Amino acid sequence: MAAPPASADAPRLPPPPAAAGDGPHRPAERSETACEDRNAESLDRLLPPVGTGRSPRKRTTSQCKSEPPLLRTSKRTIYTAGRPPWYNEHGTQSKEAFAIGLGGGSASGKTTVARMIIEALDVPWVVLLSMDSFYKVLTTQQQEQAAHNNFNFDHPDAFDFDLIVSTLKKLKQGKSVKVPVYDFTTHSRKKDWKTLYGANVIIFEGIMAFADKTLLELLDMKIFVDTDSDIRLVRRLRRDISERGRDIEGVIKQYNKFVKPAFDQYIQPTMRVADIVVPWGSGNTVAIDLIVQHMHSQLEERKLRWDMAALASAHQCHPLPRTLSVLKSTPQVRGMHTIIRDKETSRDEFIFYSKRLMRLLIEHALSFLPFQDCVVQTPQGQDYAGKCYAGKQITGVSILRAGETMEPALRAVCKDVRIGTILIQTNQLTGEPELHYLRLPKDISDDHVILMDCTVSTGAAAMMAVRVLLDHDVPEDKIFLLSLLMAEMGVHSVAYAFPRVRIITTAVDKRVNDLFRIIPGIGNFGDRYFGTDAAPDGSDEEEGASTS
Repeated sequence: MAAPPASADAPRLPPPPAAAGDGPHRPAERSETACEDRNAESLDRLLPPVGTGRSPRKRTTSQCKSEPPLLRTSKRTIYTAGRPPWYNEHGTQSKEAFAIGLGGGSASGKTTVARMIIEALDVPWVVLLSMDSFYKVLTTQQQEQAAHNNFNFDHPDAFDFDLIVSTLKKLKQGKSVKVPVYDFTTHSRKKDWKTLYGANVIIFEGIMAFADKTLLELLDMKIFVDTDSDIRLVRRLRRDISERGRDIEGVIKQYNKFVKPAFDQYIQPTMRVADIVVPWGSGNTVAIDLIVQHMHSQLEERKLRWDMAALASAHQCHPLPRTLSVLKSTPQVRGMHTIIRDKETSRDEFIFYSKRLMRLLIEHALSFLPFQDCVVQTPQGQDYAGKCYAGKQITGVSILRAGETMEPALRAVCKDVRIGTILIQTNQLTGEPELHYLRLPKDISDDHVILMDCTVSTGAAAMMAVRVLLDHDVPEDKIFLLSLLMAEMGVHSVAYAFPRVRIITTAVDKRVNDLFRIIPGIGNFGDRYFGTDAAPDGSDEEEGASTS
């Protein structure tokens, strides 16, 4: 079901079968839109000219939503807060996201249609981004007008299109974004904004979803939800009274004064730029099924896979990078490695000597922080020319679960250090690393960040963790990746993708086997440390879970 050229009318998918007693009732607005010529000037100000063809655009994939981060269905859970998309062995984005625009009148059922599409798509990572989050900040005078239902929230000027466009662009690039949270009761933005990530699919819904030229160029599919005006009015009354604390008189006043005229002038005319028109909104399951079938074919063409083979072969025979620092292999360090690598070592001894190595590793890593000259006075009244830390703050970020075992050693040598956590697991069906949990301190972009994972084999999880930090505006040269043991493959992968990240470890093993396990290795660090059962294949550390 390919999208038609822009010069043609958007296909109107069949309406659902009429229920008993339903008559040929049509929306009131439709009979009043014969004034299309009168509205042409205001529409043309916002929309691109409609020609006889459409230049091809690069397709994308992504998703976003400002409601709960999980959408639970009868069969599964869909992650609606998104995640960073996959990156290839060069650390760059493999594919763009597929962006869908859902337009239509107020209370036409756009959000419900979006959720039905999300559930039917069977894609685990979706972002549903609502235009309602992007109302402009009102002045004091506008706040007073809004309190008396005299401010027009259904006009294009009420929305911050610059912020909408920049947000969608970043999501399609796989970067994290901060989305405002709008309070409809007070007509203002809340203090705390939500952080969202890109994903396989981005669904952007709103009454003015097609009312900006630049915004239209970012959408790969445009769907107009066409619902009867009487139904929309009833829904709006129910929603605004029960959810937004409005009174019935105020809702009807606002509808007649602003909502209905705005639909006629700005919203209904945008139906002509839609690729698909869905009559009767969420009740039209036939239309939604056809849309999902088309989207499945589009997503299949853009299927993303984490290429482990490319990671394995990209840097063979290359010298180790200059950004790598290996703790000096003294007899003491070598002896501790001997103990923790020995499969006969008891759990207590494994923990004890691992902690000793972690402490040495972190002390070694701190020597790479920036220091500046400073002078202090000793108790004897003499000046001492020394050094002091030249940064703002140090933050530790552990890649769960093994990385969290390094946190006590960091806290022992860095007073008042802040700690964040990242959980990255491998999808057993696709082999792709997936971000499942993230908790980072505020204002982390100004800090030097010590990223901790106990073993790194392929570098896949480490690369995704670095990407998360970069997406939170942490400068690349302020990221220090620490690991007790690394494979040469993982070192090369991280260093090639992120040449300014400092890589620090106590040892580097040369080989990785066909299952991407470090050889000779250390075994599954997490299982040996926490005393849990090892994986059937004897996998290293979190390699079965975090694909480090």
